[in-house]
Amino acid sequence: MTSTVPDPDPVITQQAAATSGASFWSTKQLDSAAAFALHDGPHGLRKQTGTTDHLGIGESVPATCFPPAVGLAQTWSVALAREVGAALGRECRAENVGVLLGPGVNIKRDPRGGRNFEYLSEDPHLTGALGAAWVTGLQEQGAGASVKHFAANNAENDRMRSSSDIDPRTLREIYLRGFERIVRDARPWTIMCSYNRLNGVRVSEDRWLLTDVLRGEWGFTGAVVSDWGAVRNRPAALAAGVDLAMPGPDPRGDERIVAAVAAGELPAATVARAAGRLGELSARIATQPGVPVDRDAHHALAARIAAHAIVLLRNENALLPLDPGRSVAVIGEFARTPRYQGGGSSHVNPTRLDIPLDEIRRLAATEVPFATGFTTDGGGDAAALRREAVDLAAAASVAVLFLGVAAGQESEGFDRDHIELPADQLTLLREIAAVQPDTVVVLSHGGVLRLAPVARLAPAILDGALLGQAGGTAIAEVLYGVVNPSGKVAETVPARLEDVPSYLEFPGEFSHTRYAEGLFVGYRWYDARAIEVTFPFGHGLSYTSFEYSDLRLTTTGAGLTATVAVTNTGSRTGREVVQFYAGLPGSAITRAVRELKGFAEITLEPGETADVAVLLRREDLCYWDIRTESWLLESGDYEIVAAASSADLRLRGTVTVIGDTVPLSIGEDTTLGEVLADPAAAAMVVPLLQQMMPAGGEQTALGMDLARMMLSIPLGMLASFAGGDGPDLVEQIAKAVGTPD
Repeated sequence: MTSTVPDPDPVITQQAAATSGASFWSTKQLDSAAAFALHDGPHGLRKQTGTTDHLGIGESVPATCFPPAVGLAQTWSVALAREVGAALGRECRAENVGVLLGPGVNIKRDPRGGRNFEYLSEDPHLTGALGAAWVTGLQEQGAGASVKHFAANNAENDRMRSSSDIDPRTLREIYLRGFERIVRDARPWTIMCSYNRLNGVRVSEDRWLLTDVLRGEWGFTGAVVSDWGAVRNRPAALAAGVDLAMPGPDPRGDERIVAAVAAGELPAATVARAAGRLGELSARIATQPGVPVDRDAHHALAARIAAHAIVLLRNENALLPLDPGRSVAVIGEFARTPRYQGGGSSHVNPTRLDIPLDEIRRLAATEVPFATGFTTDGGGDAAALRREAVDLAAAASVAVLFLGVAAGQESEGFDRDHIELPADQLTLLREIAAVQPDTVVVLSHGGVLRLAPVARLAPAILDGALLGQAGGTAIAEVLYGVVNPSGKVAETVPARLEDVPSYLEFPGEFSHTRYAEGLFVGYRWYDARAIEVTFPFGHGLSYTSFEYSDLRLTTTGAGLTATVAVTNTGSRTGREVVQFYAGLPGSAITRAVRELKGFAEITLEPGETADVAVLLRREDLCYWDIRTESWLLESGDYEIVAAASSADLRLRGTVTVIGDTVPLSIGEDTTLGEVLADPAAAAMVVPLLQQMMPAGGEQTALGMDLARMMLSIPLGMLASFAGGDGPDLVEQIAKAVGTPD
């Protein structure tokens, strides 16, 4: 008898086909769902028109290049993040793009991370707040977001196979918290799973992460999309929770899914569920063409965001803003050839590009000479270029020197080896500063730079990070005071690379990266170890000044509200970003000294005073409890600080918070200290403890503090020391507190 293989179920065949792309950038057209396009972001639409790739090589349609995440984060503005999201949504609609691949919200664990320009911050609270606003703005326009890269994708070297090895509490509180806030607050239509492994498990096959946490705990209802090429095993990925494997087509993978169902290795319901989610996503995407985009309006928005993103790091003797009539020499290739975005899959073909040198000349009342000073490719006669620049600087009354990192020195796909400015640029700065005391440095870079030598030499420093296509206008307007700078750095600028918390564990070895610094990422590390930094997290100056007063703290069911009065004590209208940090002195668990838990912006006229009130949400004050595997709020007297940066602490207040109660589970290994923290259990052991104490009291002849020493003794051992029966004592205490072991 000849056995026959049954024909594949046509329904399963069609559903399996729906879970892979039709092409590099689009899904399949199926009976239940219209095809839609997914294209790169996050700071501008990269819709390719010719050869397709995921590295930013092929040509793409012109689109507004807004400030990348490194610049946007320096605005600390939820409102602007939402505006840029909405603008990107309009451009997606105009180009019939259904899903924009962004925002990038991975934590900046190490300043050497090659893709840091595409991520927001070292802090999950700032990341989550800005990311949620961006997603909301985009999706209100009928285009879906794809929040990436989920999760723990914090390095580029070996990113397609390396395992990020992270303890549970650190994972939850630092690396997943921003994603969680975005999912809960903004309801993104898609999440993009990353290439890497997490604690040894390939993310695209990690059911715990993609289903148990993302859907089960956080309530995510959208579709999970793979990063391009991240799926190695289609049936395993589908079972874990990946709904769409990109790019396509992948007929062999489709067939493997059908075969896995036929063999009973993959439930048919799993395939149907993934296809259904993609059908729902297709239905949510606005199918009608969008209205034509107002390119001028979007460019103006890009300029406004860029101006808010510029950070005034230093301004000795009020060197800035410049008087238009003052003679200025502009030096540095970045003034003529601006570095305004990162390299790789997010590289945007801008609709136009503002040149800083041109914009400075537009605002200056005198002629503005220019010297290259250095090249970004190592060519040319360096000594001759430097001499020309130094002579030009000496002849002017102020030198504006553009320094930074060229596109080829940092990009997606590789991590940096160091955080130094190029040596020839530092040499140029030293020589210019020697002949021109009034030197202003303007910085362009995607990742943090060591700025200690710059801060020693230059009395004024503007940090532009990456500012997008309108950055030239923004820089000029800040230099001349048309715009009062108000940006704040979104990551710490260390004094040296060796001070960085992940210095010894980055990027890892043998395809494993140990996150050995745990919770102490960024400013948390520097605060805990009292390490001096060049510029702290949240730092940024203004052409005016602000005074904080009258901190008020009130508790509510949703958390606690912190209110502070802010006064503009200077002579210019200005915007201030007020930051609220929370700490719990004497906490029973390992904690940072203080953590950002809220922030808000306010614009004030000279002499004006207004209140800034921020809700510090209960869930944001919680820690991840490894005993109960849940978020818990610890009771205690919390110190709340109103601050202008993580180091510029203006006002402090204390508020009592009633947190969650964790039932005490009694066993022989339960310590005396744990028992004494529970009133019912303490009543059982205090008499025994009193019997055990020597007649001389708590201090013995050996000089020991016996009471403190005994706190760490397990109950079973304590009972045996007292000549009692350990199991009987444990059972009695367990009954007393109602939590038998």
